[in-house]
Amino acid sequence: MDKKEINMNKILLLNYLLILSLCFAQCGEKKSTDKTENKTVNTAYGTPEWVNNAVIYEVNLRQFSIEGNIKGFRNRLDSVKKLGVDILWFMPLQPIGIKNRKGSLGSYYSVRDYKAINEEFGTDNDFKNLVQVCHEMGFKVIIDWVANHTAWDHKWISEHSDWYTKDKDGNIIPPVADWSDVADLNYDKKEMRDEMISSMLWWVDEFDIDGFRCDVAGSVPTDFWETATEKLNQKKQVFMLAEAEQPDHLTKAFNACYGWELHHILKEIYKGKQNADSLVSYFNGSSKNFPENTIKMNFVANHDENTWNGTTRELFGESEDLMTVLTFSIDGLPLVYNGMEAGLDKRLKFFDKDIIDWNLPGHKDRFEFYRQLIEIRHKNPALWSNVDGQTFTRVFKNEKNVYGFIRQSGENRVLAVFNLSGETVKMDALEIPALEQYYLRMYKNMVTDGEHLYQLGPWGYSLSTWNEPSS
Repeated sequence: MDKKEINMNKILLLNYLLILSLCFAQCGEKKSTDKTENKTVNTAYGTPEWVNNAVIYEVNLRQFSIEGNIKGFRNRLDSVKKLGVDILWFMPLQPIGIKNRKGSLGSYYSVRDYKAINEEFGTDNDFKNLVQVCHEMGFKVIIDWVANHTAWDHKWISEHSDWYTKDKDGNIIPPVADWSDVADLNYDKKEMRDEMISSMLWWVDEFDIDGFRCDVAGSVPTDFWETATEKLNQKKQVFMLAEAEQPDHLTKAFNACYGWELHHILKEIYKGKQNADSLVSYFNGSSKNFPENTIKMNFVANHDENTWNGTTRELFGESEDLMTVLTFSIDGLPLVYNGMEAGLDKRLKFFDKDIIDWNLPGHKDRFEFYRQLIEIRHKNPALWSNVDGQTFTRVFKNEKNVYGFIRQSGENRVLAVFNLSGETVKMDALEIPALEQYYLRMYKNMVTDGEHLYQLGPWGYSLSTWNEPSS
């Protein structure tokens, strides 16, 4: 029996090659799938199979390296591969508007030309070669797509001013007042829609990318995204990720969406304003209101959160590791924002150069923390999305500050327990099935008072996995 222990007081990772033939079936509960006549199913023209056990890695190219370009990223690609992530999401790569620019370099999301590479990042060939190398290394590549607005010096402004939203005096306006560096597009114009889809197809044709992360997707009509996804999939099966959390997106438009609500709940839990009940309500609501097979991207950080709201340490304090492990353990797609694996300790500037420090104290430990989480996810189908017959069982249901569960797929199981408070908690281990009790009793610092108390320190967590023997 092969076992692995890492930082016993914080995280317990057990990988077993043999499974004792103890009865477990009676405690399994099928994932909540409200199969009523009105329940919709996420089709999106077929979600690629490689999405189900993937981890997304967001690349802020400008800040990733001293060079701040494609070649600078390429120089660290081997390290990203060792980390184990699967999908590389690049923030917008197009030329950035100069008119009304914010800061010295402007916003990635102020696009001046949809069918071009920002010369600050490199050439078409640089990116084409990078995508080819990434594919050879086993990565999938998606890019950010900004369909809601353009830069003020985009050629459409002068050539097709009717493609933009205007005020009562006929002046083109930004989407919201604070976004003064961009102009809002008018989706009543079919010609503009057609040209937008043509631009997306250009990136698939020219660079063989694998999909799109779609910026402020909720501000663009759903029927546009449905048409775009259909036409893109006629060219190549793509992965479509919405920066939104709308049920209607998850039928024909997108394969996955943001888990914004969960992220906000996690922040409130750290502040002591919410507890395990909030997580239960969230997952029940998501199961009820979203289509079957919905995939949400779960995260503790991304470029917006890091820049505007705070680092993971600012947002989650001592609970940072717990919240990270939770996002990797629940159903969905985990996200790693570049630099987190090195202990990113600052808010990266949005409109100016601000390099990630890859050699912070403890960077090797942070890298190993994420690498192991990703490895665990890859190896255990109980942690994947859209697995037939997968079950979910809550444990320690009576503890307000404890969220615990068992996920199972065949003989593959995961037992995860999280202390959502700054106080030590003790739970009755008899609440969990016999197989899990057996192994927990092996670890005296986790189980005390005979075999009844399961103890976790402040913001402590335990993650145990049992893997089916390979044939």
